[in-house]
Amino acid sequence: MKFLTFVTVGLLLFNATLLTWAGVGMERPWLLVAAGVCVAASVLVVLAWRRYRRILAELPDDRREMKREVESLRELLRNR
Repeated sequence: MKFLTFVTVGLLLFNATLLTWAGVGMERPWLLVAAGVCVAASVLVVLAWRRYRRILAELPDDRREMKREVESLRELLRNR
C-alpha cells in the first residue's frame, strides 16, 4: 500500500510541475489552477493514507475489546 501511495503522490506532483511549467510558459492561468488542484490532491492522498494507517493500527485493540465483550455476553447467558 505504501508503494502505491508514493507512486500516486509522485505522479500528481509530476503533473503539477508540468502544468505549472506549461502555464507559465504559455501564460495560461488555468493551467496553474490545474497544477494547484494536483498539489491539493496529493496532499489529500497523503492525509487519507495516514488516516488509513492509524485505523489499521487500532484494529488489534478493537478486536481484543470485542472479544472481551463477547466473552462477557457468553458468561451472562451461561449464568442465566
